[in-house]
Amino acid sequence: MPTLPPPPKPGTDPLPLRGLRASFSYAWAGLRYAWKNQRNFRLEVYIALLALGLALWLGVGLVPVLILVALVLGLELLNTALEALVDLVSPHYHPLAKAAKDAAAAGVLVVSGIAALIGLILFLPPLVERLGLW
Repeated sequence: MPTLPPPPKPGTDPLPLRGLRASFSYAWAGLRYAWKNQRNFRLEVYIALLALGLALWLGVGLVPVLILVALVLGLELLNTALEALVDLVSPHYHPLAKAAKDAAAAGVLVVSGIAALIGLILFLPPLVERLGLW
């Protein structure tokens, strides 16, 4: 199978805006890849949209919610990148490849769990008040 030449590096283009455009293009390609191939990324995007809608409805500050969304989605994208890289360099099972992938997934799990806990702290009091349960 022939290998394709690598894409040009954005920083090497003499026209800086064209290089910047290429950088954004690569980033969008990464988002499309994650959306198309990673079920957990899609699920986390849906949960993020739900959290943002809930924040607007309850009058909760958007900045903490956006920070949590950025942390979870950003870490999920890094996990996706690491998984792809590990699969590339170690196409057959290797315990260290498994450990790397498991540790990256654990990072997403930890951040998601803490984000959910912070979400409860942020949303529960105004939700209880809005629903008249208190």
